[in-house]
Amino acid sequence: MKINKKIICIGTSTGGPRALQTVLTQLPENLPAPIVIVQHMPPTFTKSLANRLDAICEIAVKEAEDGEELQNGVAYIAPGGKHLKVVEAGLRLVANITEEPTVNGHRPSVDVLFHSASLLDPYDKIAVIMTGMGADGAAGLIEMKQRGETHAIAEAEASCIVFGMPRAAVNTGMVDTIVELDQIASHILKYIG
Repeated sequence: MKINKKIICIGTSTGGPRALQTVLTQLPENLPAPIVIVQHMPPTFTKSLANRLDAICEIAVKEAEDGEELQNGVAYIAPGGKHLKVVEAGLRLVANITEEPTVNGHRPSVDVLFHSASLLDPYDKIAVIMTGMGADGAAGLIEMKQRGETHAIAEAEASCIVFGMPRAAVNTGMVDTIVELDQIASHILKYIG
């Protein structure tokens, strides 16, 4: 029986750095999947965020670089002001960083990341939408769910700084699990196997 590769995709905005710290610090370094993250931030801020998280997490955390191979147990944060996509290159999964136009008023955009992840096959995917204004990620989540094995997690309103993005995700009817922030990591581990 073929075991699918796995990937974890996270989208967040307002309140995201704190939320990412809560989730990523609970994940083990032997995590059997890479994590790709869109945090709405301007240029230069994402690198310092990645460095700060890397210092306190068991997993490695870094700013994504164009063309680099994605490794299990590493979290890759989209560079501020640029889109992050995940693409297959032969048997490898690589980061594709672009400066295409904004989507939903954002670059990086969660929808762009989620759309690229929806095209990966065969992959078991986890899509996580956490605190943030607006609706970025909802359309991409629909694509991920319609195209294959995706478990969708949304942060519950009680722990969100802003419930906009999770609410938009929940309103698609595609979210499988709604939990408060401190429970998200355990649900990721439950579904990643």
